[in-house]
Amino acid sequence: MAAKALTIAGSDSGGGAGIQADLKAFSAMGVYAASVVTAVTAQNTKAVTAIHPIPDDIVAAQIKAVLDDIEIDVVKIGMLGTPSLIAAVVDALAGYAGPIVLDPVMVAKSGDTLLADSAIDALKSLLFNRATLLTPNLPEAAKLVGEGSTQAQAKALLDLGVGAVLMKGGHADGETCTDHLVSQTGTQDFSAPRVNTCNTHGTGCSYSSAIAAGLAQGIALSDAVRHAHTWLHQAILHADELHVGQGHGPVHHFHALWK
Repeated sequence: MAAKALTIAGSDSGGGAGIQADLKAFSAMGVYAASVVTAVTAQNTKAVTAIHPIPDDIVAAQIKAVLDDIEIDVVKIGMLGTPSLIAAVVDALAGYAGPIVLDPVMVAKSGDTLLADSAIDALKSLLFNRATLLTPNLPEAAKLVGEGSTQAQAKALLDLGVGAVLMKGGHADGETCTDHLVSQTGTQDFSAPRVNTCNTHGTGCSYSSAIAAGLAQGIALSDAVRHAHTWLHQAILHADELHVGQGHGPVHHFHALWK
């Protein structure tokens, strides 16, 4: 029986990030994917040109419809634009007891803002204590808890109630990219050579979804991160083969299946 995952996220019309990336990552990992759309964006590899939020009650109805019928093994949460939407999602997930991977999507690869500043406090106060894993990049971690060392930021995030934090190193400098998985029991590092490419659109969405897929399949968190890290590195290595768009192109989710 296939594991089943639910993504709650915004739609990327260009197909590289958001709910489209989540669905591709789940599928690449051999997991059945269900989806709840929180916003429709007009987006390509160069920019986000429009955002249309889905009404809170419709988002909640989508979640209820899925959970009432499908036995979901993991929930991955991405773009949540407003405090009221965050509250609606939390309420709709009240009866769900499985793991939740929260990717605090704030800014698109193009630099466009996807999360209102007013929603950051709601994210921290309402959703962090439900998250099995939080997956911020360095700019997101700074917006959530301020500047500081990676370990200090991770501790501050754990103190807000998340089960574990994956501090992603994609925005750091150096020839090696290192991600730090931090929990109350310690820290594990996952490193790979940095790839010289501009085609990294959707890396955060895809990474968190690949980890969620592992959790859906019953894999331990550290092993799920390790598997997803290796898969994402290959997806980035093969990204230039896709030739999609004129800006930040997507990673190759299905690099193991077709070139």
